[in-house]
Amino acid sequence: MTIRLPAFAGTIGGAYERAFAELAAAGTAPGDVVHVVEYATATALGAYPDVEAARRAALGGHRAPVATVAVEALPGGEDLSVELTAYPGGGELIEAAPDDGMHRGSLRIAGGIVYLPSIHPRGGDFRAQYRQCLEQAADLLKAAGLGLGSLVQTTDYTASATRAEYPRCGRPRKELLGTEDGVFPGAAGIIVDQPVMPGAMVSLDAIASTAKLRTVNPGWKRYDTLTYKPGVAAGDTLFMSGFGALEPATQKGIFDGDLPAQAEYTYASIAATLREAGLGDRPPYGSVVRLVEYITPDAVGGYDEIAEIRAKYFGDAPALTSVVCSALLRPDFLIEVVPTAVLP
Repeated sequence: MTIRLPAFAGTIGGAYERAFAELAAAGTAPGDVVHVVEYATATALGAYPDVEAARRAALGGHRAPVATVAVEALPGGEDLSVELTAYPGGGELIEAAPDDGMHRGSLRIAGGIVYLPSIHPRGGDFRAQYRQCLEQAADLLKAAGLGLGSLVQTTDYTASATRAEYPRCGRPRKELLGTEDGVFPGAAGIIVDQPVMPGAMVSLDAIASTAKLRTVNPGWKRYDTLTYKPGVAAGDTLFMSGFGALEPATQKGIFDGDLPAQAEYTYASIAATLREAGLGDRPPYGSVVRLVEYITPDAVGGYDEIAEIRAKYFGDAPALTSVVCSALLRPDFLIEVVPTAVLP
């Protein structure tokens, strides 16, 4: 059984101490960890050797793929937030490439889910860098006997300066992603103006599966021509795209400046996808096990106010990770939510 913990924030050392203390409280050990996500502010990135030292000490020699995500801030003003995923026994380690710092080369397969490290390109224009990310993902997956058609979820991080260039990622995604029967992964695009690596216009986090993939779509026609889907069912897990206050028929953002209304609409859209997947006909949806919420700086002041709305839809079951990004691809979005659910 996969154990998903929320992210725990603090100082660089404190975040790792809190995360691994909670791991122990859940009855698991460092050797069970299959994925580490670091949400790092500019302060943490500036002291990254300390982050790596804290991680090595916490893992105690265990190797797991690491995703490092640059964020504008954390809601509580901390430096670093650490999110752990564990599986009894730690699954299977796949060494795909030498570990050279931020370009980590290890994968772990556990419960049919394939956890990849974050990918950061080197050089070229935006489209070339995006293609590099996908090609590096392909190289990593090849070591596990898989291809890009096994991807179930991608999250890319770009800067405000490249917002106009963002549509150019559509071509490499269309050329490289998707299965033979047209299943594309869920996806989210987040804007962060502090890159993890200097010169990187985009960074990519991705998850794959060894199981057959199935699209889950409540009937939203806009996805017919896109290189991502609202949800992808694989094995016992439903991986979903990032959801915001976007009206599917008009493809326009709604409830400009109103965080509670945007959150309500976003959660309702997630609920529609859950119903399509057969995960209940009314809230609360206890099948949701993980929520990553990206909020803009303008949403920080009112963020606590949406906790009641979230609980109405999902109860207290999901592992919740909240981070502040520089912006979202839709300028009127205040929040984007990336959910994961379990299937019966």
